[in-house]
Amino acid sequence: MTRRLFWPGTTIVCATLFSCLFPFAAAAGSGQQTPPAAQASAPDLVLEGVVLGSQNQTYLQVPFSVPSGTERVTLTFTYTGKEQHTALDLGLLDPAELRCWSGGNKSLLTVGLFDATPSCLPGPIPQGSWNVLIGVPNIRPNVQSHYTVHVYFSSGGAVASEPAVLLVPLSAGPAWYRGDLHMHTAQSDGQCPSQTGKMVPCPVYFTVDAAARRGLDFIAITDHNATSQYDAMRELQPYFDKVLLIPGREITTFEGHINFLGTTDFIDFRLGSKQVPDMNTLLRNADRLGGLTSINHPSAPSGEVCMGCGWTPASEVDMHLLTAVEAVNGGSEQYGISDIPFWNNELDKGCRLTGIGGSDNHRAVQPLDQIGSIGSPTTVVYATELSTPAILAGIRVGHSFVDLAGTRNRLLEVTARAGDQVAHMGDLLKASKGEAVDFDLHVTAAAGGKVRWLEDGQEVAFTTSANVSSDDQTFPRSWVSDGQRHWFRAEAVGSDGKLWLLGNPVYVNWDISNQCTER
Repeated sequence: MTRRLFWPGTTIVCATLFSCLFPFAAAAGSGQQTPPAAQASAPDLVLEGVVLGSQNQTYLQVPFSVPSGTERVTLTFTYTGKEQHTALDLGLLDPAELRCWSGGNKSLLTVGLFDATPSCLPGPIPQGSWNVLIGVPNIRPNVQSHYTVHVYFSSGGAVASEPAVLLVPLSAGPAWYRGDLHMHTAQSDGQCPSQTGKMVPCPVYFTVDAAARRGLDFIAITDHNATSQYDAMRELQPYFDKVLLIPGREITTFEGHINFLGTTDFIDFRLGSKQVPDMNTLLRNADRLGGLTSINHPSAPSGEVCMGCGWTPASEVDMHLLTAVEAVNGGSEQYGISDIPFWNNELDKGCRLTGIGGSDNHRAVQPLDQIGSIGSPTTVVYATELSTPAILAGIRVGHSFVDLAGTRNRLLEVTARAGDQVAHMGDLLKASKGEAVDFDLHVTAAAGGKVRWLEDGQEVAFTTSANVSSDDQTFPRSWVSDGQRHWFRAEAVGSDGKLWLLGNPVYVNWDISNQCTER
């Protein structure tokens, strides 16, 4: 039941009476866990009040309490009387300073540790008394305007824990969505030529603009150990409303680089320090923050040529703590380095890691037809909608493939059937000894190439032609199970032998509680 406490001119609505009377205690008992999506849509506070004609050209403060442990404050603002030319401006005050002033051009504000709505300041979120600041540039003498403010508190930086008002998908409905999961801007070592031709740190805008021109649906900007890119992304997202901007970071250590996706929370990268003694500690810290982790360019050289670029942990790593591996890196491709053998080896050990791709772009304005340009390669993900939680969920379960040429229309799909079971790329399927498994390998827009089929990393020849002769073609395969653990993956190559499409495996007879063990 909703409880209301009445202040002069303002109504405060809380989820419970206890949370209204003791907001700090309620927050402390929450455990700061990521709320379910259903709960994320309900505001933590509802502030209601009336602006009178006598308050024309004044400023009103509507107080509310921010609990300890809050990392983001989000609010929406609506009011009546616009048809009578009432105009109300919106701002936000924390206990010490003005955090937002938007005038009358915004009805949604969010302030986080590292990003904020344009016209707002990111930074620490102090507990205590905050105020919604309402300016009244115009209200007629005999008019009353009723306003409603919905206030949401987030206790962590994971995008999935943000309120629903910040999670509206850019595109609704299930589809294959195309994106790039690895790129750099001025916030680390991304560069581009200035007006006078000097190489300078390249603004985030150019990276997002290149992704839009490439026709990508999503990108993750993953500057080295930085969180400063998130504020620019918050500003750019409303303009680039066809390109989902996923918060990311390349955790750069001396023993390997790891992409950390889906949260704005800071993670300590100082591997070997007292705070982060080993890679497992780092990965456990990342897991607690709700981020998706992926090994970047694991086969790259390390040392003076590229400090920490290869995967060289000093001690054994619990691979269960990782979600994915960059099987194709645009930067490595330029130097003829393949990360696919590393991925194959981990799959053979029983490590169910999703294979993804990333351009590792450092030059946002380079021509889009070059290797390593934004979108080369492209990771294509089957997701329920175009939102950060949905894209990352698709990657977690392996419903994805890599389009190395970064096209806008090539598809690679694998479906497996055994009895009444149906599995797709990334899925698990059980097949007892002697049971038949039927696979369908489907490709589109790959005419002129040919398909390859791999069982446990070894190519298995087709009994019929493997040539792709039409723009939409399906290749059936049959296999009889021996009751043992196996993985099957499809690829497509061009007439020149270059890899076009790299699929994720279908896993047969895998015990997910016993991953990453030797066969």
